[in-house]
Amino acid sequence: MDLTGYLTSDEAAERLGINRQSLYNTANKSPDFPKPKKVGRTSMWPEKELDEWRARHPKRQTTEK
Repeated sequence: MDLTGYLTSDEAAERLGINRQSLYNTANKSPDFPKPKKVGRTSMWPEKELDEWRARHPKRQTTEK
């Protein structure tokens, strides 16, 4: 199986700037979030689709007080 262009959950979370639990939560709640490919028990996320999703959903800005 060719997994070129796929990221592990840790890599996908880091790429999106979130933690791994947030990655899973977003995948379960957001209907347009890319679906992972399962390799055994490991989820492999499509890098290009994650980048496209992030472009449509910019990271929220936090305000500092």
